[in-house]
Amino acid sequence: MKALHVITGLGVGGAEQQLRLLLGHLPVDCDVVTLTNPGPVADGLVGDGVRVTHLGMTGNRDLAALPRLVRHIRAGGYDLVHTHLYRACVYGRLAARLAGVRAVVATEHSLGDSQMEGRRLTAGVRGLYLASERLGRSTVAVSPTVAARLKRWGVPAPRIEVVPNGIDLPRFRFDALQRLHTRRRLGLPEEAYVIGGIGRLTAGKRFGTAIRALAQLPDSCWLLLVGGGPEEHQLRQVARAAGVADRVLFTGERPYVPDGSPGPDLPSLASAMDLLVSPSPEEAFGLAVVEALASGLPVLYSSCPAIEDLPPEAAPGSRQVLGGPDEFARAIAAARAEGPRPRTAPDAAHHYCITRSAAQLMDVYAAAASSPTSLQGVSSS
Repeated sequence: MKALHVITGLGVGGAEQQLRLLLGHLPVDCDVVTLTNPGPVADGLVGDGVRVTHLGMTGNRDLAALPRLVRHIRAGGYDLVHTHLYRACVYGRLAARLAGVRAVVATEHSLGDSQMEGRRLTAGVRGLYLASERLGRSTVAVSPTVAARLKRWGVPAPRIEVVPNGIDLPRFRFDALQRLHTRRRLGLPEEAYVIGGIGRLTAGKRFGTAIRALAQLPDSCWLLLVGGGPEEHQLRQVARAAGVADRVLFTGERPYVPDGSPGPDLPSLASAMDLLVSPSPEEAFGLAVVEALASGLPVLYSSCPAIEDLPPEAAPGSRQVLGGPDEFARAIAAARAEGPRPRTAPDAAHHYCITRSAAQLMDVYAAAASSPTSLQGVSSS
């Protein structure tokens, strides 16, 4: 089987890094097209030996990108097209069908109750999504929670498959020497209790809550924010206003796997932490939380379908916190008072092993290739 993955962009993000990790575990000849922004993940994919093409799309309404994508799909002789993220799903599904590929799969990475990839869920967004969704064979939800949201939106249940995000368990295994090296590299005091936050620095992630919580904790507590995004300047202002700017470290975007970029990678930074907080009130999966669990970290989260969809005993080091800075400050203080936990991965982390996710996705591919949908009104010539 030869497959083409179409994604909106390849900057450092959860969906983008998930795609890179997945391609290393799929027994399929895969190419990638990025509509925009061939960023660090594109470089990493090329380094992995994956063929990556930048389509050069200039915006959501750049309709000239559609025939370019159709030509690329036809020239590649692909058996299956797999799309990722909203814009790529809208254009990629249609392009695949116009190119004559009927085995079309999409992964829904980021559907929340009120937004998708930062877009408000307006009637227009929903209508365009549903119209393009019907062009595919199936839509993959990264969690049962997302599957339920898709059903409420109007996607027929038989078209929905649940394939959770996966993690590279060995990469996130706690490493005491890496912890020591990374903390020294970051300039953290030896006695520091390091609270971590991982994700895009956007308003929806609510990292300001973690900063304001830090202001209520002892000076030995530090906050390590891993990620980049449009809210970084605002978050630095929040830290200054709260009087904790000297205890908040911003690492910028960090790769999932080492790829030659300066600074420690994400697993090394997870080893350097003592606890992870995820104050985001609306998540589709909660990949950062699962990665933290794989590193043996206790986690405090507001929303994490990856944990909520499993029995409570699967993630004994996790706790849901509903509220703002006061509630998070109390929860952090309580977790710290409990003392360090063994840095071993719980059952929840093993449940989301990338090899398991890749095997489940191969089942979806096989079904899409063996029983493609028919579509009236779309020509394959």
